[in-house]
Amino acid sequence: MPFDVADKHVLVVGAGRSGRAAAELLVAHGARVTLADTRTYLEDANHLHDLGVSLDLGPHQPERFAAADLLVVSPGVPFDQPAVAAARRAGRPIIGEIELASRWLAGQVIAITGTKGKSTTTTLTSRMLAEAGVDAPAGGNLGTALSRQVAQSTAASLHVVEVSSFQLEATDTFHPWIAVLLNLSADHLDRHESLDAYGAAKARIFANQTPDDWAVVNADDPRALAIARAGRARRFDFGLDHPPADGVTVQDGAIVRRDGGASAPVLPLSAVKLPGRHLLTDVLAATAVGCLAGVPPAAMRRAVETFNGLEHALEHVLDIDGVRFVNDSKATNIVAARHAIESFDRGVVAIMGGRFKGGRFEDLRDAVRSHARAVVAIGEAAPLVEAALAPVVPVERASSMDDAVQRAYARAMPDGVVLLAPACASFDMFVDYVERGRTFKDAARRLVQARAR
Repeated sequence: MPFDVADKHVLVVGAGRSGRAAAELLVAHGARVTLADTRTYLEDANHLHDLGVSLDLGPHQPERFAAADLLVVSPGVPFDQPAVAAARRAGRPIIGEIELASRWLAGQVIAITGTKGKSTTTTLTSRMLAEAGVDAPAGGNLGTALSRQVAQSTAASLHVVEVSSFQLEATDTFHPWIAVLLNLSADHLDRHESLDAYGAAKARIFANQTPDDWAVVNADDPRALAIARAGRARRFDFGLDHPPADGVTVQDGAIVRRDGGASAPVLPLSAVKLPGRHLLTDVLAATAVGCLAGVPPAAMRRAVETFNGLEHALEHVLDIDGVRFVNDSKATNIVAARHAIESFDRGVVAIMGGRFKGGRFEDLRDAVRSHARAVVAIGEAAPLVEAALAPVVPVERASSMDDAVQRAYARAMPDGVVLLAPACASFDMFVDYVERGRTFKDAARRLVQARAR
């Protein structure tokens, strides 16, 4: 039965990027839409009113939530939020923006999730498909909300969608043709009650797949493999240490496709411009999707050769007198920070800290011991960073990003790497990881200017 919201009262919770997109999409489909947000003022309130969206600003009112016909929750809104929980007790259906948009897409979905690497893999996959002449917009948790792609979606479209655990736990019928699970490690344990609960949210990417669909999984990640085994889709995996019989790996200086164990080259490793073993794994994942989607090797090679990575993902910022500054603000968990540190042979001075999301900083000791000279700790988690890593390398605390950059530079001279790899969320000091990364880059530039005086 077609999904119909005409003349229904739909309450959208959260007036961020995805919430606003969902509200506008619902209005276009004839719903009576209320956009609820705990903020008491929105700059574009008049614009939203002109579109036909009612606003419910300030503290959430459980009775208003429970009276709606449908709730659409933004990713930052947990289901146990009191007003949302009241609606659930009242029997109101609750879905997320990704779920909402997917019900109206005309094209197929390629969904990509994992603890680390989602944005890189999503962007590169979209570029590969575009090089082959396919309409393949990237979106979801990355960039454009999926709801904004509905109007332009055609039967020939392939929507490459980055999906987080928060988005997946609010899905019901979401059905990717190709579902990618890059990896799974402890993250967001400030919201998910356990690693198992976090994994269960990620597993929803496979929930509605059939034997006509594809699951693409990291063969080097035991947790990811365990989750994928419960799915019904065909498998086409990728891996460096455990080359799959059917999938993508590296062999004899090339990225190769394996079918039944027989290998065929797709593109040379020399085409890959991204640093770090973990980013090479993301390239393998994108290549696996490209193979399944019928992208010619030449088109995949063009996409890879011209892709120098994303802002805030092992992004080279500048060099000062032999010291390299690298921004990996997207390294928001322990495993991501470890991969970032291990991307350099030696001389790393890592800036770490922020709002702790779970995991063990002690798990970084081996990487720090082998690759780092020192650590500069910032934010709320600074005491945890210091307690865990001071037995291995010198740890200094910094009061601001400028202070951290200056301290790290002094430690990194004359030939080291100042690496922002926080292993934490940014919300204690910054709006998001983007602001944190750009603040780091600005601080490095100010250091250049100060030394030039």
